[in-house]
Amino acid sequence: MPHTPEDKKRALTRLARIKGQVEALERAIEAGTECRDLLQQIAALRGAAGGLMAEILEMHLRDNLARDRSTPNGEAIAEADFAETMRILRTYLK
Repeated sequence: MPHTPEDKKRALTRLARIKGQVEALERAIEAGTECRDLLQQIAALRGAAGGLMAEILEMHLRDNLARDRSTPNGEAIAEADFAETMRILRTYLK
């Protein structure tokens, strides 16, 4: 769950966009829109959902793993390592 007001606002903004995309897709299907156009809208919706998942995942990992943690040999987890891990996860979630 987003813990800061900024995180919560970002998540809710993404959800509002996703809701708008779902409603647009519903209208397009009801209107008999061509399959290629529907597929493009579905791909955009999938990307938006993946973006939301990546953002929530980052909040969760940052909250539970990156805060003042150490590796088994006592070294602190570096912010750069965390950022690289998130970059890889975001690429995977696309």
